[in-house]
Amino acid sequence: MSSIVCTLFEKNYHYGIAGLVNSLYKQGYKGEIFVGYKGALPKWAEGKSSSSFNWVGSTTLNVTNDIEIHFLPLDTEYHLTNYKATFMLKLWRDLRSDCTNLFYFDPDIVIKCRWSFYEEWVNHGVAMVHEIVSNDLPFTHPIRMEWTKVIHSIGKIINHQVSAYINGGFCGVNIRDIEFLETWEKLIDTAINVYKADPKKFSSFDRTYPFWSIDQDAFNITAMCTTSPISEMGPEGMDLTYGGWTMSHATGTPKPWSKKFISNAFKGKAPSLPDNLYWLNMQGAVPLNVHSKAFIKYKVTSMLIAKFIGRFYHRP
Repeated sequence: MSSIVCTLFEKNYHYGIAGLVNSLYKQGYKGEIFVGYKGALPKWAEGKSSSSFNWVGSTTLNVTNDIEIHFLPLDTEYHLTNYKATFMLKLWRDLRSDCTNLFYFDPDIVIKCRWSFYEEWVNHGVAMVHEIVSNDLPFTHPIRMEWTKVIHSIGKIINHQVSAYINGGFCGVNIRDIEFLETWEKLIDTAINVYKADPKKFSSFDRTYPFWSIDQDAFNITAMCTTSPISEMGPEGMDLTYGGWTMSHATGTPKPWSKKFISNAFKGKAPSLPDNLYWLNMQGAVPLNVHSKAFIKYKVTSMLIAKFIGRFYHRP
């Protein structure tokens, strides 16, 4: 069985890439990580020009004997979140057609459990995790009814009676289920060309429209109409609520690498579990050291102080 991991980033989200890679290393992942990016690479990510596959400007960084990162510059005006499906399909079709499993993680995710679990998970269907916001989205919800119209408009039918809203920050796909990615890409194109959503933006409309978040709503619609099996976990699967053990997703802003923990604590915002886990994956015997030891110590100490302050200051 061969698996590859991919992600996308721009600007200072490269710090999140390091957290993701370190967590993969800790949990036993061995293999290639494909990173699509806009803009310039940070100094830590500078590698050697890659001639092993046809992607102009690509470079490869050997992280360990068992892990290498391929940095792939992207020429697209799309907001990167709207480019996920296309990127995954390009990897499978153009670079690694012999790959069995392909996993996408947002660059603000770290994984928490053994890597082999992910490979087991994806054998049950396309792996996905529920959102915490609007998670309860019944089959007769008006937005889902509008999504049904979208499904019929592209000549498909409902195959899964999904009742929860799914987070688009992660998915795992087995090659037998590549149809899921093809349908996801088609629905993103539908949002742009038929519903006139702006691909340069994360969101073009408010929640009363079928495509509030182009990528994520298209992902949810795909889950309804795909002919591939799907395998869902609740929001605890991303630490969006308590009890999780698979991965931790630092949703919202600011991100753990730029958050001011003490000032936030005085506003009633204590450090989150994803904050803690990001910095945990920056410490110890990790392959990517992108922060100085002094800065890591400062951040960890700041979190401890912020947790203490949080005993007295709480948001209502």
